[in-house]
Amino acid sequence: MNIDGLTNGIVLDHITAGKGMRIYEMLKLDKLDCTVAIIQNATSNKKGRKDIIKIDSLIDLNYDMIAYVDSNVTVDIIKNGKVVEKRSVNLPETLTNIISCHNPRCITSTEQGIDQIFHLVDPERRIYRCAYCDTEYSEK
Repeated sequence: MNIDGLTNGIVLDHITAGKGMRIYEMLKLDKLDCTVAIIQNATSNKKGRKDIIKIDSLIDLNYDMIAYVDSNVTVDIIKNGKVVEKRSVNLPETLTNIISCHNPRCITSTEQGIDQIFHLVDPERRIYRCAYCDTEYSEK
């Protein structure tokens, strides 16, 4: 399969196979008015399989959200057909409005307009804790 290169845009590469759609949905890439290609289960020399997302526009991305879903992603910025910047993402120390507290007594559950803020407490297990009520959050 061949997907054309980009003249100007962004490539999210080295996404762990199966996580591409989650990144697509969380970044709301379906709302963009440009071409977005999702390649799933592409062959990877390093990982065996990977997902790739190509965005045919230079847009602002939420790097914390990308890193939260998969901290192995690399972000390539393409201008005039050439990679002008290559970024790695790191698991963020703080997440704001990316995940929600599940504690029904947390102030974020009872009051509208309060940011959902979580702090990383265990990077190995990817556990975050609510800044308001200390409820732990982790992906199962």
